[in-house]
Amino acid sequence: MSRGPIVVVGLSHKSAPVEVREKLAVPAEELPQVLRALTHDPYVGEAMFLSTCNRVEAYVSPRAGSGATPEQLAHAVRKVFEARVGVNAKIDPGHLYEREGEEAVRHIFRVAASLDSMVLGEPQILGQVKDAFDAATEHQALGHFLGRCVHRAFTVAKRVRTETQLGAGTVSISSVAVDLAKRIFGDLTDHVVLLVGAGEMAEAAAKSLGKGAKAIRVCNRSLPRAAELAAQFGGAASTLDTLEQELLLADVVVTSTGSSTFVITKEMVKRAMKARKGRTLFFVDISVPRNVDPQIHEIDNVYVFNVDDLEGQVRDAMKARTSEVAAAEQIVTTELAEFRIWARGLAVAPTVVALRARTRAVLTTELELTLGSRLRHLPEGDRAALTQMIESATNKLMHTPTTRLKQASVEEDGPDMVRALTHLFDLPEPHEEAPNDTASGKDVGQAAQDDSDDKAPQTH
Repeated sequence: MSRGPIVVVGLSHKSAPVEVREKLAVPAEELPQVLRALTHDPYVGEAMFLSTCNRVEAYVSPRAGSGATPEQLAHAVRKVFEARVGVNAKIDPGHLYEREGEEAVRHIFRVAASLDSMVLGEPQILGQVKDAFDAATEHQALGHFLGRCVHRAFTVAKRVRTETQLGAGTVSISSVAVDLAKRIFGDLTDHVVLLVGAGEMAEAAAKSLGKGAKAIRVCNRSLPRAAELAAQFGGAASTLDTLEQELLLADVVVTSTGSSTFVITKEMVKRAMKARKGRTLFFVDISVPRNVDPQIHEIDNVYVFNVDDLEGQVRDAMKARTSEVAAAEQIVTTELAEFRIWARGLAVAPTVVALRARTRAVLTTELELTLGSRLRHLPEGDRAALTQMIESATNKLMHTPTTRLKQASVEEDGPDMVRALTHLFDLPEPHEEAPNDTASGKDVGQAAQDDSDDKAPQTH
């Protein structure tokens, strides 16, 4: 990208197992702290942080005038990651991936469009990206460049959703959980489903698992939210204080809380199984960090599946969607080309502004000298007319150079033309008058880049 690199550093279900991802997962209440750590780095100007059950990623772009390289930006992110795992733990470099420039932008587009998800076409990831965007905006971590990139990612996701069949059908983590539960129990009409947690993922699971189940029960830290969700399915609600008692009643347990430690322990399940007299108990843990101690799987007649265990099942169910991937990827490529043009246009904006300012200053100075000597007798109205003439002359003189620079910005020789103008007219170097990378900063390239045909979509 001409304006400066966007860098992505992270890990996902494709690069790291859940026991690694959960070490870097960031709950919502800790997100401001992470964003501050990123943007306080001397090289980072903008940042966004995405933490889901399947991925943990930081998106950053350089601070204006810092001259930051992609390596320096990636190092800033890795420092934040290392701080989260602690001094006594290390992150295997093989689990992390880094993207820079156009490949980073392509990655962001693909993530938002659910092309990089465990479940191709699933809609939850777009909502999660929007939440990350809102958090970064609220905490003033996003500016014009990275913010525009994420806005464009929303456009990509919308186009993929409306122009392809990538999201057709009902394949999801929760629908796969239903299939697994049916393999174990055969039928759910005589079995009780317990949801531990009452968020968006729990609601999706309830819609899938609740079909045909004997009853839905919701156990959550907040009783009002548990009651609200349970009411949608004619179920019962309780708090986490009663979780062990709830395990006596349930047959299928879906966990999706924000807890950073195990909510369901091996000892808890041992006691429950003794009281259940060995009746089968099936856990689907879709949380990261995990809510269910994986050692529980060792107990007789108890089955534990986490998000990684479900991946193979999802892959089998996704075959019908793979034919839509090529069309979705083409949308990504098209939108990437449009973003490239916009980003390159930013590179010429400071030169256009500086050239206009230099031209206006020269003409204005000469006018003031003339008005102060030979034309000092002119009345105020005539003086104002001459001042307006100078403005009109500036606009006419600059029209062709501005147009040519805009055209050159999308060509390979664009930087050469910028350097030539800078030298010929003794203009400041572009980085010396870089735009202010803040959410409220005005785009100084407005004179050179008309965005009217590329308005960013609303995030909600």
